Amino acid sequence: MVIRNQPLLDDGTPMPTRYWLVDRELNRRIGRLEADGGVRNAEAAVDAAELAAAHERYRAERDAQLPVDWDGPRPFGGVGGTRRGVKCLHTHYAWYLAGGDDPVGRWVDRQLDAAVPDTDRPDGAVPDAAAPDAARPDQPPTDPGAPRE
Repeated sequence: MVIRNQPLLDDGTPMPTRYWLVDRELNRRIGRLEADGGVRNAEAAVDAAELAAAHERYRAERDAQLPVDWDGPRPFGGVGGTRRGVKCLHTHYAWYLAGGDDPVGRWVDRQLDAAVPDTDRPDGAVPDAAAPDAARPDQPPTDPGAPRE
C-alpha cells in the first residue's frame, strides 16, 4: 500500500518524497478528492501551525536517514517536497498510513471514510472523473496506479 523511499537515489539525486502511496484504488479515490478541490479544502480545514510542524517532522525523519558524511545536494521541504501548505494529498496520506503524525493525512482519511459509493454502478465503485482518459477520451488510457508524488 505504501513504500518508503531512501532520501537519495542511487546516483545521489535528492528524493524529497519519503512515502509513496502505491495502492491503485486509494490513488484513484484520492485523485478524485483532489479533482474536487481537496488540496484547497484540506489547507482550509487544517491548522497552519500544525501543518508546518508536520512538514518539519517529515523533513527531520527523512533527513535523519542521510549518510552522516553526505556533502552533496539534500532533499528539500517537508511532505512531498513542499515547505508550507499542501501540495499533494497522496503523499500526506501515504505518510499518515505509514504512521506519520500528519493532520492532512487524517483529514484525507476522514474524507475517504465519508465518501459515498456511486449506487448507479453495479460494482458500487465511485467513478473517477479526474482520470486523464475520462477527460480526454481521444487519448490512450493511462496507468491510474502509477505512484504519485
